[in-house]
Amino acid sequence: MKEIITTFFILFTVVSIAQENIIRGIVEDNNGIPLIGVTVITKGTENGTQTDVNGSFEIKRLTSKTEQALVFSYVGYKTKTVIVNQTSNNLKIVLFEGNELLSEVVVDTNRKNKFSRKESAYVAKLPLKNIENSQVYSTITNQLLVSQSTTSFEDALKNSVGISKLWTSTGRGGDGAGYYALRGFAVQPKLVNGVSGITNGFVNPNNVERIEVIKGPSATLFGSTITSYGGLINIITKKPYQGTGGNITISGGSFNFKKIALDVNTDLEDNENISLRLNAGYQSEDSFQDQGFRKSLFLAPSLSYKINDKLSLNFSYELSSNEQTNPTFLFLNRSVPLVFKNLKELNYDTSKSLTNNDVTINNPTQNYRGEVSYKITDNWSSQTIIAGGNATSKGIYTYLWNPVNPQDNTQALPLFSLLAQNTDSETNTFNIQQNFTGDFKIGEVRNRLVVGFDYLDSQSINKSSGWGMVNAVTPQGQIVSGVPINKENVDAILTNSARSNTNVNQNIIGVYASDVVNILPELSLMAGVRYDRFNYKGDKNDTSDDEKTYTKSTFSPKFGIVYQPMLNKLSVFANYQNGFSYVNPELAPSDPNNPTSDRVLVSYDLEKANQYEFGVKTNLFNNKLDATVNYYNITVSDKVIGYGPSKQQNGKVNSQGIEVEINANPVSGLNVRGGFSYNDAKVVSSPSTPASEGKRYAEAGPEIAYNFWADYKLQDGVLKNLGFGAGFNGTSEFNTMASYPQLGEFILPAYTIFNASIYYETSRYRIALKANNITDKEYFTGWSTITPQNPRTFLGTISYKF
Repeated sequence: MKEIITTFFILFTVVSIAQENIIRGIVEDNNGIPLIGVTVITKGTENGTQTDVNGSFEIKRLTSKTEQALVFSYVGYKTKTVIVNQTSNNLKIVLFEGNELLSEVVVDTNRKNKFSRKESAYVAKLPLKNIENSQVYSTITNQLLVSQSTTSFEDALKNSVGISKLWTSTGRGGDGAGYYALRGFAVQPKLVNGVSGITNGFVNPNNVERIEVIKGPSATLFGSTITSYGGLINIITKKPYQGTGGNITISGGSFNFKKIALDVNTDLEDNENISLRLNAGYQSEDSFQDQGFRKSLFLAPSLSYKINDKLSLNFSYELSSNEQTNPTFLFLNRSVPLVFKNLKELNYDTSKSLTNNDVTINNPTQNYRGEVSYKITDNWSSQTIIAGGNATSKGIYTYLWNPVNPQDNTQALPLFSLLAQNTDSETNTFNIQQNFTGDFKIGEVRNRLVVGFDYLDSQSINKSSGWGMVNAVTPQGQIVSGVPINKENVDAILTNSARSNTNVNQNIIGVYASDVVNILPELSLMAGVRYDRFNYKGDKNDTSDDEKTYTKSTFSPKFGIVYQPMLNKLSVFANYQNGFSYVNPELAPSDPNNPTSDRVLVSYDLEKANQYEFGVKTNLFNNKLDATVNYYNITVSDKVIGYGPSKQQNGKVNSQGIEVEINANPVSGLNVRGGFSYNDAKVVSSPSTPASEGKRYAEAGPEIAYNFWADYKLQDGVLKNLGFGAGFNGTSEFNTMASYPQLGEFILPAYTIFNASIYYETSRYRIALKANNITDKEYFTGWSTITPQNPRTFLGTISYKF
């Protein structure tokens, strides 16, 4: 008995000592919800663990030290350091949500539902989960772009519900980025990492971590100049992370496509708090037509310095140089009736580009951003951003215009005049943004508040030549008059052309606040407001332009409600969102019926947009089914409608529709993404152009758009790591002349494009073969234009990861 008691005592002592060598605890968020997968590390060591499904953790105690520091870090939350001693145990750690963490890009890549992202700190300027955000947005993840071997920004956007291409990027000054229809209104990509960014030419997808398409008028948080009434496009670039790694990618394919891209990340001088990432690449391709090409070179270094748990500094820079021929747009006449009503009557030979490879335009673009993030307390943080950019357009810009019959001026001819301009313009922007975010409770009511200030200054300089006519051609490419297009002929035509010399400046100051209030864990209300002041300073080089200068201001409110009958799994939401646009004064004929009459200054009030929306969001089956179904209704009043002398501010436009988006991971290895949208956008009233009333608004694009993509990777067996992808996207037919019903219609047919891929991927490399437009479908896009799209293409890609 004595031996048994002695043995039991020794075992009890050993177990007690072992227990004392373990630190236990639980990690929760500010709402008392356990956090799964929080990283817990003993500072300065490799001793670490992660929290389990209950938020609990156990970590070995360092018995050689009386005190040790535990570091708690989690994506989307502020890092927290806790000092523990020899007696510390049963800890309760509360983490507070914070600004986007740089390391999130890498940590997030292991999620199983790869085409879905559950939260964003950009959409609401607060780190909100999608299911608790009353606003609808669509996220295109980097994993989806890799799955599809995406080589262009416009191909990437085909994965967003309800967005369709109107114009390919032209590279021209001022608005040379691509145009897209979103919820019935034209939008361009003008937001980079949550602040104004210039994307004047080709956007290289190799530096894109993800794309957020934020739906509905969003002026309350983002102002008016970078948004449209349909929403905005936020490009999120790749950021540094702790550690060393990267990849190199080489691609080649149809129409002489070539690409090489490099992505390298490292910690500097063995200091894990200073990380550098470099993305660089070169891409070129020829047109599928007889002439035409595009070359793009980009360089994007970024640096992060985590000074301590409270303060971090981040800097990024993107340099892109793009050279291309102008994409072939056939601009239809918008003043007289057309003599052709469809593609069959036009009989356009799509193999003809009607250009020449030595007539090109160059688009050097630079963007920089510096960010200071400071954790004031566990509940409050500060984010200061200084950003700017420069976009230049130099070279020959051309366009094809459908001319009027000079004999009677009442009908457009079945010809196209090729006009050329020696372009020399640049756009400069400077942006300062300050945000204070808080996560705190008043009594038992949780508040997540952002208060911010935004200043944006922009300058447009134009020293371009006038326009010169090169030739007139038939849709089959036969020159009727003029000379063949080449650089020598264009230079000769434009030699004596007068040059512009404008320097237009404007600035905007915005102050905003938005608060998400959790009345209950399941019920939250959101309210926000913005005060916006616009100052149009006019042309510095033209004193006569002083009469156009003006200053205007407005308020923009925003409200939302979210109820979650199943917390973090199912939510029902509704919102009211506001948008507005400042319309600059212009000189117009005093007599609208007489274009040669004396010109008078015409001023405009603000255009105003109001949206009402409701829907359902899900996050079911352990994050395997992420879906959004919603209805929206947008009305724009005081709309400026018309073209030329008929242009007046007396219109009203309504756009309403439904959207469905699904991201699913039904079985291991299978990821699915799909979407469908229906949009009904009509001119409600337009006294100046009554023929357009009740008709579809042209910039609305097609009524129906849809997309689908599935990716399956074998998980076991001899063929493990072999994967397949397949999908389609398409739209309904579209009258590209919808805004000009008095001139007739021109229908672009409906289309469905099928794509597929096969790949083999391991932790070190990926080999993929992709086929786009498998059925070789001939299809077109446009906005009072006709633009043929790519036929069947093949692409091979090899990526090596290190």
